[in-house]
Amino acid sequence: MRTVDPEKHARKRADILVAAAEEFAANGVDGTSTAAICRRASIGSGTLFHYFPTKLDIVHGLFGDAFARMAAVYSEAEAEDDPEAGFNCILHHLFDDLANPLAPGLMAVALLQIGRDEAFARMFGEDEERARRSLTILLERMADHGAQLAFPPERAAAWIQHLFDASFLASGNAGFDAALQTAELRTVIGWLIGRGKAGAAQLG
Repeated sequence: MRTVDPEKHARKRADILVAAAEEFAANGVDGTSTAAICRRASIGSGTLFHYFPTKLDIVHGLFGDAFARMAAVYSEAEAEDDPEAGFNCILHHLFDDLANPLAPGLMAVALLQIGRDEAFARMFGEDEERARRSLTILLERMADHGAQLAFPPERAAAWIQHLFDASFLASGNAGFDAALQTAELRTVIGWLIGRGKAGAAQLG
């Protein structure tokens, strides 16, 4: 009986999703054919459909994996003894995502998918709620340790989330500078958590 190598299976699946992300970011979901994904991933259509029977399955796999990775980050951050270290762990991953050259295209994909795919909209909403909850927990603990937050923890968490959402939306604009946006976000978030400009550079 033929057995499946789990590591090889996972690598192939990941390779397909990387190829799909690049195609979706450049051409959108509707503008991307499964043949294009196969060419980029250097696989045949049979292999693609073995892993993902439909293009919608690819979309859900791509973003579902990303949401799962962030859920692990949130759990890891909350488990930190030092809440500020956990908070910075989350910021580090978000700043990395913002610097990803595929971010503008994938953000456009997500926004379109939210409006026409209830299952995807639910996945996206759950990720947003999980992020807000984790940020709130860490900010509450930081406040207990003496941080002078500009707003109550839940409101400060909401503002941080709004700032990142707006930054990802802006990432597709002409002239967008991820490094500059990150530096400015650090300053604003530093103010929100009571660090001011002097401590903003230490965030993330």
